[in-house]
Amino acid sequence: MTKPLILPFPGHEGMARELAAALSLPMAQATIRHFPDGETFVRLDTPVRGRGVIVVCSLNHPDSKIMGLMFLSDLLREYGAAEIGLVAPYLGYMRQDKRFHDGEAITSAIFARLLSGLVDWLMTVDPHLHRYHSLDEIYSIPGHVLHATAAIAAWIEENVDDPVLIGPDEESNQWVADVARRAHAPFTVLSKIRRGDRDVEVSSPELDDCRQRTPVLVDDIISTAHTMIETVGHLKEAGMRPPVCVAVHGIFAGTAYQELKDAGAGRIVTTNTIPHPSNAIDIGGLIAKALAERNPPATT
Repeated sequence: MTKPLILPFPGHEGMARELAAALSLPMAQATIRHFPDGETFVRLDTPVRGRGVIVVCSLNHPDSKIMGLMFLSDLLREYGAAEIGLVAPYLGYMRQDKRFHDGEAITSAIFARLLSGLVDWLMTVDPHLHRYHSLDEIYSIPGHVLHATAAIAAWIEENVDDPVLIGPDEESNQWVADVARRAHAPFTVLSKIRRGDRDVEVSSPELDDCRQRTPVLVDDIISTAHTMIETVGHLKEAGMRPPVCVAVHGIFAGTAYQELKDAGAGRIVTTNTIPHPSNAIDIGGLIAKALAERNPPATT
């Protein structure tokens, strides 16, 4: 059996090279770009016949990528790829997981059906599983879910003195508790009321016993950053140190990153599931280990 090829989607060459080097896998190349009218051009630049192909593409801004993925998938099959896997460290379209108001599309399920028709398996890191218990509820292909909690905890333990972890809402309790346990730090979880995409109210944290510690706000996603911004404000009012803001996925919609800095965040740190200047926690090793377990060593 021949080794699979690692094929980066544009913008994900760094992660692809890291995985290829860690697993001693050859790289494949494809050209994916847009015509002046916005339509997508795709050209396969590496022979793939009889080989598995692992496409590396985080699915932030998925609307700008899905046509390229669809054309690439079809092209790979036409040119004889034995199997197509997708490493999407961030998996988009997971938050609309119910019909909140009559007439709304449950886009997480629709997107899952689309992606399940393009690739043979999927690997991702900490998808936003709220009302779903697993990817299997909406994806018809094998889904491999990895967790960044150990990497985040290790970074906190190494880089933050006397941390106290703060989760943004009740949904984060189990996740934040796991990070806190691994980082050997206390934690608390806030309550949150979301009235809209940019209208969020967060309870004031009760941290009387931890006022001399460094607050570490931990969440799975920073998108508009409004939840963290409001929490940073509460911490400033309580006279605590500037908090460290940590997330698995840093989407930072619009000016969210600068707004969070301006609000008083001491440091903003994310994993490299989405390329961004805040990336300080590498999860390439986590993905490489999982790929090695799924694809044992083979001949060239």
